[in-house]
Amino acid sequence: MHTSRRFTALPDFPLADMGRVQQDLKNRGMDVINLGAGDADLDPPPTVVDRMCQVVGETAYSRYPFQAGLASLREAIAGWMQDRFGVTVDPWKEVLPLIGSKEGIAHLPFALLDDGDAAVIPDPGYQAYLGSVTLAGGEPLLIPLRPENNFLIPLTDISGAIADRIRILYLNYPNNPTTAIAPDNYFEQVISYCNHHGVILAHDHAYSEIAFDGYRPKSVLEFEGARDVAIEYHSFSKTYNMTGWRLGWAVGNPDLISILSKVKSFLDTGQFLAVQAAGVAALACWKQWVPGNVATFQERRDVAVRELRKAGFDISLPHATMYLWVPVPTQESAENFAARALETEGVIVLPGSALGRGGEGFFRIALTKTEARLTEAAERLSHLL
Repeated sequence: MHTSRRFTALPDFPLADMGRVQQDLKNRGMDVINLGAGDADLDPPPTVVDRMCQVVGETAYSRYPFQAGLASLREAIAGWMQDRFGVTVDPWKEVLPLIGSKEGIAHLPFALLDDGDAAVIPDPGYQAYLGSVTLAGGEPLLIPLRPENNFLIPLTDISGAIADRIRILYLNYPNNPTTAIAPDNYFEQVISYCNHHGVILAHDHAYSEIAFDGYRPKSVLEFEGARDVAIEYHSFSKTYNMTGWRLGWAVGNPDLISILSKVKSFLDTGQFLAVQAAGVAALACWKQWVPGNVATFQERRDVAVRELRKAGFDISLPHATMYLWVPVPTQESAENFAARALETEGVIVLPGSALGRGGEGFFRIALTKTEARLTEAAERLSHLL
């Protein structure tokens, strides 16, 4: 079948075939520990489930939501941004409900990129950045995230020749997959760069609430000048264990919110209103419920890091996200190491190279299983050394 050049330029999506592989191994009698996908084995808040059950059968919640969605959700988002970050936003002009943050991230380039325009993409990084830029006809400018740069995109690596063609710069801190965090002065430098060069800053803030040891990630909108150039994406998926519910939002520059809403109006009709009502309930229980959920991830982080170090892995203690970013300890590719982990030990880890060439030399572990299973996984992985 004939496919477009843009489609054929897409890489394979990480984990796309993981369900089949895992089932094949189970059919062969292998006990598989899946630490590949960032989908925790934890429940959403009970009040969220209760609210969904209350409204799911009501006729009013079965109508088209369109891009406006529930007024109560927009207002709850604006209230949460104020409470959490001290940022005041207009719920109708500076907020947009999304069918998960991923779709909002993916739709933005269709409004901003013409043929020949470029977008700065972290490498390794969430594949929605690369895929959407490619499908929109833009040029992905992949900037490696290196340990020597603290896994930050070095702006000095962007040459003057291509800088004039850059329309979007993607950031994601706390970062997936490297777990890196960005200091305030880095955000200030990026915002200054974007204002100077006329670049849109798209900040993926999916892990804003999964942070440890007293660290509190900031919103990019807290920094001076960000309102002129920035759009920020938030998600219910990781914070509230609602990955399958598909709910998020965009917040920021009102012109960017407006154009993203227009693109979406041609491609979707908004998220199911009952799910939006559940989102209101999630935001309402944030102060009471989220700390306990984060404590669970911190306990898993501490156990996994301790056991992996015992097993012989050189690993640092991350301050945020639900992942560990582990250097491959053997003289082999990340893909080969992950394949051996799966085939001989029944442990699924994500090779860093699956998220871009810049991830070569590392593999990612998701803290999505119990402490006991993480301990067992570390013991199995020690057999590979």
